[in-house]
Amino acid sequence: MDIKQYILETGKRARKASRIMAKTDTSTKNQVLLNIADLIIESQEKLLEANALDFDAGNANGLDAALLDRLELTPERIKSMAEGLRQVAGLPDPIGKVSAMEERPSGIKVGRMRVPLGVIGIIYESRPNVTA
Repeated sequence: MDIKQYILETGKRARKASRIMAKTDTSTKNQVLLNIADLIIESQEKLLEANALDFDAGNANGLDAALLDRLELTPERIKSMAEGLRQVAGLPDPIGKVSAMEERPSGIKVGRMRVPLGVIGIIYESRPNVTA
């Protein structure tokens, strides 16, 4: 599969999953985040092996030391990625919260409700530890 097809397929799967997650209760969403954190830790060796290939390719292509440092995963960085997910799971869920409620002259009430955003695609430079 070429990169364009891979990105399209990944985006389609992410969109489908986002629709399911939008309807999911807070405890389930938090459990998903905790499960992902656990999987990151459990997959540490595979992540480090794959990252070593990326790092070697970056080095061979002349990336400077600062970019190589950003690219490199370490056990500490992987642990930090998992911890970041655990911290997000511990935050209050803002979905469904209403704010800035105002009554209009006609008598209707208008406010802001926080809703799931959906899927966002990001292209970024060599920071695998920031993605989690």
